[in-house]
Amino acid sequence: MFAGMVTTVVFGLVRASVMVAAVQTPTGFGGYTPNSIGAYVWLSQGLLGSLGVMGPTLDIAERIRTGDVAIDFLRPVDIQFCYLATDLGRAGCALALRGLPSIAAGLLTFELTMPHGAAPYLLGALSVVLAVMISFLLLFTVCLAGFWMVETRGIRLLYQIVATFLAGLFVPVHLFPGWLRTVADLTPFPSLLQTPIDVLSGRTTGLDALEMVAVQVVWVAVAILLGRVLLRAGRRKLEVQGG
Repeated sequence: MFAGMVTTVVFGLVRASVMVAAVQTPTGFGGYTPNSIGAYVWLSQGLLGSLGVMGPTLDIAERIRTGDVAIDFLRPVDIQFCYLATDLGRAGCALALRGLPSIAAGLLTFELTMPHGAAPYLLGALSVVLAVMISFLLLFTVCLAGFWMVETRGIRLLYQIVATFLAGLFVPVHLFPGWLRTVADLTPFPSLLQTPIDVLSGRTTGLDALEMVAVQVVWVAVAILLGRVLLRAGRRKLEVQGG
């Protein structure tokens, strides 16, 4: 965890320096200022570990590959919600021990534009929880492809690349060209990172912020439903041999 925090801070310093230099160009940078782009960088660095998009694959992928998932089906607990509860605990630990210290490092090294009232932080905390849920539920769904595929590393890598890009990790979604912004908005990925950053940093406030959080709630419901459909179909498909 300490090594991850150090890595996050180092990459944050590099990203923030590059982004601040880009904002100061005469062409403008999507309405961002040096202080607001700094907030974007350090919030994204702080949330990355909790989201787990670029982390190791979920245990469910290996259990499906080996057939051990058959034991999970026999247990008196719901597989999807059991793994979700575990991931929320992991995300909370990562946020406390890796994310918050990284954001504190950003506050010490850069002037960040952050809201002064309590409302953005309360709504932002809810947005972060919803983002973690969406991230896990989508990763869980991708791992369920193992019921029909011998190897899922390729599809997981493709998901990781697409998700992190459309979530706004490399550049804010607000800087995308019009057609790409439309494509991104049709996916759940901006709700993973761009939405909680906009709410926490105060870039989006009032009814617009509530609307963004409501979109996250919709994506949580969609991801849960999709996961349950695939889980039920995979259970019917599963065949385990041997003792």
